[in-house]
Amino acid sequence: MTGLAWPLSARAQQPFSTDDADVTPQGWVHVEAFNEYDWLQLSQAPHRRQNTVNMRVNYGLGRGLELDLDSPLITIVNDATASPRRPFGIGDTNFGVKYNLRGEHPDSRAPALTVTAYIETPTGDAAIGLGSGLIDVWMYGVAQKTLAPGVVLRVNGGYLFTGNTSTGVVGITTARGHIATLAGSLMRRVADRLTLGGEVAAAVANEAGRDRAQLQSLFDGSYALRERLTLDVGLIAGRFAASPRVGAQVGFSLDLPK
Repeated sequence: MTGLAWPLSARAQQPFSTDDADVTPQGWVHVEAFNEYDWLQLSQAPHRRQNTVNMRVNYGLGRGLELDLDSPLITIVNDATASPRRPFGIGDTNFGVKYNLRGEHPDSRAPALTVTAYIETPTGDAAIGLGSGLIDVWMYGVAQKTLAPGVVLRVNGGYLFTGNTSTGVVGITTARGHIATLAGSLMRRVADRLTLGGEVAAAVANEAGRDRAQLQSLFDGSYALRERLTLDVGLIAGRFAASPRVGAQVGFSLDLPK
């Protein structure tokens, strides 16, 4: 765990796309649920807005291993030229495995290191924009370092071998693999129960296309409602067609001991 004010509820992954180096303890279940509402770039017409409800479940296997599962429920708001005007349904489903190579040690300057692999299956309807119709294979590494008491830096770097980064119509949709991803977040505990932070996340494909680049920032506040339960709120701003213009996110994170 990160060693913040509320251990086991301070994983601080949500609402960031930047992953943390921590894994769920053996036999525990970590649940994250959020709702994100995005106003899309004008170049995304006829798509205007998208609402995404997502739930992620992590299960700790022990020995530094964690299994992940998440699937979104998506609503797309289109203009009058599109049919259907408001596609709604389940998106693509992710299956992941996460392995912590090393944790942080107070007597070492080396960061915690973790590797993660995901396979996304095309469970969403690609014909109406809810899914990509592709199988995604993505691997990334995580470096995490506590810079000062209550201040944590995380950096992710990865490569998507097949598929694309889309969730509904948000993300790179024109590529079929070969996408580099990079993200970084900085979190600071400002009170016993309150942590604030920000992140920058980017992706770029080596294929030509109007949405081959993705860049967005997010500003977050996480408040511990009680031990092992946090409320997470985020504001999003993006550039390029693959990112929303602006967005807002609210959700919670919950740890369930065995």
